[in-house]
Amino acid sequence: MNSPADALLTTNDSTETGAQQIRDAIREAIVERRLSPGTKLTESDVGNLFNVSRTLARAALQALSYEGLVSVEKNRGAFVAYPSPDEARQIFAARRLVEPGILSEVAKRITPPQFQQLKQLLLEEGRLMSERGQAARRAEIKASGDFHLMLASISGNSIMQRFMEELVARSSLVIALYGRSSASSCGHAEHGDIIAAIERKDIERACDLMLHHISHIEADLDLRERKSMGLKEAFDR
Repeated sequence: MNSPADALLTTNDSTETGAQQIRDAIREAIVERRLSPGTKLTESDVGNLFNVSRTLARAALQALSYEGLVSVEKNRGAFVAYPSPDEARQIFAARRLVEPGILSEVAKRITPPQFQQLKQLLLEEGRLMSERGQAARRAEIKASGDFHLMLASISGNSIMQRFMEELVARSSLVIALYGRSSASSCGHAEHGDIIAAIERKDIERACDLMLHHISHIEADLDLRERKSMGLKEAFDR
């Protein structure tokens, strides 16, 4: 027979798992840009959507706020984060520091089946690029981010993998806000070049390609500071 302490532990584990599932679902919607920066996320709406209590919804939103994906404002509630231009630059600076290190670990550990998984992901990404429609575009964006997450997984560092999940999601927010083109936010051809360099065991070249790739994504952003207009100025054309 379970003791009260065992029952409490089971309840706590269940609550944590439920909050994590909601957090992961909302994070995925942010990565796919189905949730735009500034979207309001009330505890009651989240609870109703996932058929859970407001307490569980609050825990999920709090977890997302720790990752910088949700902003919780006093007396206003929770919103999908709206990163500033400076935050955007910091996100890509972090990626330039982290992702070459991930590639170095990948080169030491990657197996032939994992190469095949990466190549299969590239094929799927390429297929989605040829399709039209909003659903295909969202799937392409997800496949593009999954490439970076798969590399982090292959590195064998679970902490780094979670860190990359946050960076990829926050990059998606930035791209949704500041991206200037409708081109893939993560170049398909550049992904292929990175894999080819790893396969040749040319890790230095792979790291250089990754840095170029990240800079290419950032270069497509318009991060200029904008002067706020008054109401009359905004409509005086």
